[in-house]
Amino acid sequence: MHITLRQFEYFLALAETGQVSKAALRCNVSQSSVTIALRNLEQAVGTTLFVRHARGLSLTDAGERFARHAQSVTGAFVRAMEDMRAEPDELRGQLRLGVTETISAYLMPAVITAVAQRFPNLRLDVIERERAQVEQDLLEGRLDLALVIVSNLTRFDKLQYDTMLKSPRRLWTHPDHPFQHAEKVRLRDVARADYVLLDMDEHIETVGKYWGRYRLRPNVRFQSRSPEAVRSLVALQQGVTILSDLVYRPWSLEGRRILRRDLSDDVPTMDIGGVWCKRGGLSRGGEALMGFLHASIKALAHA
Repeated sequence: MHITLRQFEYFLALAETGQVSKAALRCNVSQSSVTIALRNLEQAVGTTLFVRHARGLSLTDAGERFARHAQSVTGAFVRAMEDMRAEPDELRGQLRLGVTETISAYLMPAVITAVAQRFPNLRLDVIERERAQVEQDLLEGRLDLALVIVSNLTRFDKLQYDTMLKSPRRLWTHPDHPFQHAEKVRLRDVARADYVLLDMDEHIETVGKYWGRYRLRPNVRFQSRSPEAVRSLVALQQGVTILSDLVYRPWSLEGRRILRRDLSDDVPTMDIGGVWCKRGGLSRGGEALMGFLHASIKALAHA
């Protein structure tokens, strides 16, 4: 049976929301369209992709594997369309791009490759710094652009930004954790569990802010600067964590599974954006690169 990009779209929406009604709303179609697409997709691949339960649906092991392929396919399609929209040599010269730790770890290898393919005459110098130093380098002209977590910015009076990606923060647990089977999970429930805290790119300050709004704090059992260590500890049932979809991977380095689920309380998204100095604005080359990065980062986040 022929598989379409639209089926991939419905499948990924269902994988992310866990409910047919929410997936239909996201894709702006009827619930029956999503249900039929899923049935046809499972028939085409010859296996069950979702497990049905009281709260909705969750991916099977095969569904997790298929989701990675579906994300790669849809991401490649978006990048292909973007590549066709402009001449490959429209941008040349040199641009200095500042990044922070999270951007460097999860986006830069793919971004550098995509930019090199799209703009072969451009030399892109990528410089990793802490957020405060990135801001200072932009203001003093040592950087032309930056990619950062824009919610962490402080110099809004002198810097301008364009949000490119809003990555939801969700609860990560071992597949057998009771939270995965609860009707709903709130921060006060998570506060009673052992917590694994990532210490990376001002994440601790962010955690303090949104937990503080509920007058709660996590019961931190482990703290690490390594995302892989956090993943492994969660997969080994040593605690739970709340992190963004951008850094999510369904498997730890040991090959153990990690599942996500939404929280009932409002948790802020992790917002990635391009930043530049208001004084002088963006050059023509900077505008061209920003437009390309805007489309590419959204595609890469789903790849």
